Order: sequence, then structure tokens, then C-alpha cells
Amino acid sequence: MYEQKVTLTNEIGLHARPASIFIRAAVQFPCDITVEKNGRSYNAKSIMSVLSMSASGGEELIIRAEGDKEEEAVITLVDVVENKINVD
Repeated sequence: MYEQKVTLTNEIGLHARPASIFIRAAVQFPCDITVEKNGRSYNAKSIMSVLSMSASGGEELIIRAEGDKEEEAVITLVDVVENKINVD
């Protein structure tokens, strides 16, 4: 298992378009990936699960993966959160 903390830096958090970008990155990996917010875990490969998390800007998340390519998956998703879902 590999995990890393990340803070949502965009204002709207993981809603709609940012969530779909995040999920498209997550489904590329064969491992199980979860996102934890406030002690609750959510399936990082499920749009309904990620949207139900209601993650807003400024909140801290833990991205956790277990299985093949787990470290690569977490590093990629942290990069997505920090650099690819910002809305101008």
C-alpha cells in the first residue's frame, strides 16, 4: 500500500469536470485506489463515489493505492490534483 496527502488547491474542489479528469487518470491503473476525506474512504474510480465526497477547495485528501503500480498511481493522482484540475 502507498499513500500520500494532498490539498485541493482549486476553488471548486472535485466537482463535475475536475472529478472526471481525476477519475480518467485513476482508471488507467490496475490497482485499487481510494481517496480519504475526514476519515471516510471513497472509490477513486467511481464518479458517483468521488462526487458524493463533496470535496471542496482547501480540503486535505489522502490518496491511497494498493496493488500493481500503486506508487505510480498515487504520484500521478497527486499531480492531477495539484496541477491539472485548476479552473481558470
